[in-house]
Amino acid sequence: MEIQLWRDLLDPYQLAIDELMVKFKFVIKEYRSRGMYCPIEAVNGRVKKISSILEKMRKKNLDFDDIEDGIEDIAGIRIICQFVEDIDAVVNMIKNRTDMMVKTEKDYINNPKASGYRSYHMIVYYDVMTINGTKRLKVELQIRTLAMNFWATIEHSLKYKYRHNIPEEIKDKLTEAAQAVVKLDKEMSAVRDEITDAQNLFQQKANLVAEILNTIENLYSLANKREIIKIQDEFYMIYKQDDIDKLRKFSRELDFIAEGYRAQGI
Repeated sequence: MEIQLWRDLLDPYQLAIDELMVKFKFVIKEYRSRGMYCPIEAVNGRVKKISSILEKMRKKNLDFDDIEDGIEDIAGIRIICQFVEDIDAVVNMIKNRTDMMVKTEKDYINNPKASGYRSYHMIVYYDVMTINGTKRLKVELQIRTLAMNFWATIEHSLKYKYRHNIPEEIKDKLTEAAQAVVKLDKEMSAVRDEITDAQNLFQQKANLVAEILNTIENLYSLANKREIIKIQDEFYMIYKQDDIDKLRKFSRELDFIAEGYRAQGI
């Protein structure tokens, strides 16, 4: 098989991964910049390795020309959530997008595999623009919690090591670990509101501090140095008190000062 044929096949899938990674990361950024909890904690993606594609071709008895029809996970995106409840939110988010269309879904959370594997899988159609025009590709989305992802990563490594023939005693330990993951996800869900409130508060504070520092930096070219030092000292004093309401009040007062200097410059 010529290397160029593989490149021609796989390059559009890499483009799809690159674009989808940007889009999902922007979703995270948009939520957090508004001080809101995002159901997506992290996202990563990959194009299937040629060795893995060859192995699937062998198992499914596929020719090179049949790869795109016979293998649906050439491109894969993994979306990690903190809580089980977030998975439904992400699934609905994907279904409501206009830049991708759902082909199939498999719910391995309510219907886990015999091994204990749990995740939500979606195959979506996604269009990329190439020099030859628009190409519609299939991309697999795996949506799971942090705990599910930890377990699945370990299982995948063991499958690779034992060539899918994992010894029974290790299978038993994986099953026990899968049950522990279910319990952990349930326990985390029980305190979900407390955790998300804390995270939201942290993000709001981070955004507020960034805005304050940006305003102070802008004032350097407008206010005199002595006043800037006074403003900075006041900010550090308030910041040490760890009181977000005082930070909000300081931010409003700082905005008023900044507006005054801009008015003077007109």
